[in-house]
Amino acid sequence: MEDKSEARPRPTEGVRMAGSPTDNETAPGAPRWVKVSGLVALAVVVLFLILHLTGSGMGPGMHGGH
Repeated sequence: MEDKSEARPRPTEGVRMAGSPTDNETAPGAPRWVKVSGLVALAVVVLFLILHLTGSGMGPGMHGGH
């Protein structure tokens, strides 16, 4: 007995959805607000790390006159 299910192409094989990028097209990039938000978040993290590593960061000793 021969299995003929392998010989038949799947129904979605070779079919492209409307609006989907083809092989030579690239998907559109992220919106500007996503990029700006990411850069701001990255800057805050870097600032926090710098303050933490230098010892002059945020903490209970920051406000007191000790």
